[in-house]
Amino acid sequence: MRTPDSLEELIQAFRCLPGVGPKSATRMAYHLLQRDHAGATRLASALGEALGRIRHCARCNTFTESEVCGICASPRRDPSILCVVETPADLLVMEQTQSYGGLYFVLMGRLSPLDGIGPREIHLDRLLKRATDGLVKEVILATNFTVEGEATAHYVSEMLAGKGIRVSRIARGLPVGGEIEHVDAGTLAQALIERRPA
Repeated sequence: MRTPDSLEELIQAFRCLPGVGPKSATRMAYHLLQRDHAGATRLASALGEALGRIRHCARCNTFTESEVCGICASPRRDPSILCVVETPADLLVMEQTQSYGGLYFVLMGRLSPLDGIGPREIHLDRLLKRATDGLVKEVILATNFTVEGEATAHYVSEMLAGKGIRVSRIARGLPVGGEIEHVDAGTLAQALIERRPA
């Protein structure tokens, strides 16, 4: 029996999610159609709403519904410290440590030449402009300790060399090959406290 085209399209749509293979995608599609029409409607509505309203913060590049996100707009944040992270999820985990009071720049990725991701794709021109705005005194590199994350940190460190800005790297309290999004808050807080020059 041939799968209906619309069902096959739904299955393929679920496969765009990380870690979702053909079996999981099929299981999710059948679940929504068989048992949870309300959930399917809510999912479609929430996705449409998010796509229509979410944009990038003009200052830090994270996701927001306004021109500038709440962190960048806060007068309580220290504008002299800028923490560079790969994703909004990394920013969220950094905030959960409650040990950082500066501002952020979210790259929305990391350098990966094999995947065609270079400096332009991760907005390094915007980062350079932000880091050299006259307010920033230190840039903390909090990219993941993967090969690509390390390459990105090295590139940014070289890019900022000679600009009169202190550049530091979060300490290796994190496992090599690990990703910030999956680390507990205590380990991440210790890594942030024990950062070192890049």
